[in-house]
Amino acid sequence: MDLEVTSDLIIPATELQWKFSRSSGPGGQHVNTSDSRVQLTWVALESSALSDEQRMRIVHQLDRSVVSGAITVTVSEQRSQLRNREIALKALREIVAAALTPSPPLRRATRPTRGSERRRSAYKQQRSATKRQRRRPTSE
Repeated sequence: MDLEVTSDLIIPATELQWKFSRSSGPGGQHVNTSDSRVQLTWVALESSALSDEQRMRIVHQLDRSVVSGAITVTVSEQRSQLRNREIALKALREIVAAALTPSPPLRRATRPTRGSERRRSAYKQQRSATKRQRRRPTSE
């Protein structure tokens, strides 16, 4: 089953590599007999679904979590292998979609308005006066 990340990006099922192993955690004796942990790997650098720009964006955005051009998601939350597969697909979809979203424009630094500077100064003077009144009176 192909993984639809966005409307214009669909990862073919042939590019997804699955590995299954025994999971720790809840499940009693069932844990010791079933391979319910799921490891989903997608090699983004070799993917035919990505354009060169998308490929570079993913590698740049996920540089710490991409090992040899591959994104790996490991899930062992549920007792069911099927449910863990669904969670892994959803997690990979979210990771790739987040990496492909363009970053927001940089903030342009602006100066505070004259009114806001006056209000800040008035507040500071009022606060200073309040604290001055709390002091112990001098002997003068």
